[in-house]
Amino acid sequence: MLEEVLIRHSAPTLAGLKTANLFWYSWESKEEFENSAELWKRVLKEKGLSLTVIRTTEQRALLYVDRRKKLEDDLKRAKTRKMLEAEGYVYNNAEEAVKILQNRLQMYERFPHEIGLFLGYPEEDVQGFIENQGKNCKCCGCWKVYCNECDAQKMFCKFKKCETVYERLFSKGRPVEKMIVAA
Repeated sequence: MLEEVLIRHSAPTLAGLKTANLFWYSWESKEEFENSAELWKRVLKEKGLSLTVIRTTEQRALLYVDRRKKLEDDLKRAKTRKMLEAEGYVYNNAEEAVKILQNRLQMYERFPHEIGLFLGYPEEDVQGFIENQGKNCKCCGCWKVYCNECDAQKMFCKFKKCETVYERLFSKGRPVEKMIVAA
């Protein structure tokens, strides 16, 4: 069920704590997945979130759930724009930037390093990851941390607590729609 995977892999985004999440969803029936994805696109859009199918294989889809206004604000920051322009991104809005990311993810097997900017990771940590080729980080949680370890650890704890609460509420029957914080 897509809603269970949404809770498990994007609770911080649904709660308004994080810009976005990216995760794989495996299906038994592609038709069931497509119907479910269309339903959740509408539900999320009503709350100011977006669901984008980034890439599909024979049995699964790479899904991107984001708070579009928050992403728009993130992508407008001068440092983020400069970093993305260095990677070949030319965009006027978040929709265009996500489309470029989607094309890059479809063309290559590996995730482009700049993807962290689309997930709300600190620019300094994305830059540190690129410069260090993923090595020499101070700590690792949702992302590899190269700069402000204390703030990152606090954020990781917040995300984990949110995931735990959302999973518990969902397991007790709370509908996902009722747990989405409107943007």
